[in-house]
Amino acid sequence: MTSEQSGAPRLSRRGLLAAFAATAVTAAPAGAGVFGVLRGGGDVRRIRMYSGRTGESIDMIYWVDGKYIKPALQEISYFMRDWRENKAVQIDARTVDIMAASHALLGVDEPYLLLSGYRTPKTNAMLRSRSSGVARNSYHIRGQAADLRLKGRSVNQMARAASTCAAGGVGTYYGSNFVHMDCGPQRHWTG
Repeated sequence: MTSEQSGAPRLSRRGLLAAFAATAVTAAPAGAGVFGVLRGGGDVRRIRMYSGRTGESIDMIYWVDGKYIKPALQEISYFMRDWRENKAVQIDARTVDIMAASHALLGVDEPYLLLSGYRTPKTNAMLRSRSSGVARNSYHIRGQAADLRLKGRSVNQMARAASTCAAGGVGTYYGSNFVHMDCGPQRHWTG
């Protein structure tokens, strides 16, 4: 059984909330009282990515004042589609939360490079036939995972930020220079 095949997905709400609390402080501009103003003015969550495969970019606020914005999540889901088959599923918002919190903790303006989001079973089987690092029952098939890269941060830095969220799986792939993030059970591995 691979690390991605274990039980039902669980998310540590406390870990994720702690990560977002930390990002509010790190992401806030310097200045007296800014954190208090932001807290009083409402909380937002934002994701920024681009895809080298499709040439598309996304910069999306998808959560405001405790509520997900459905059209924004739909756009994120389409962006994270299986580009090989041009098919999309609803991406689990918990995965987007982990990605966004990790990105904010890293303190970079650079968007993520999305290497892989949703995968159809056919695409996953094809990738599995080429690499032992692809799980048969991958969280990618469920719309609950993303493989991401940043030029300005190392695999270690990205993995530490994702691990700080204490909310899902974090895989480090040094040879391919990316980090896998998912909303499954908390676990870590090196591919």
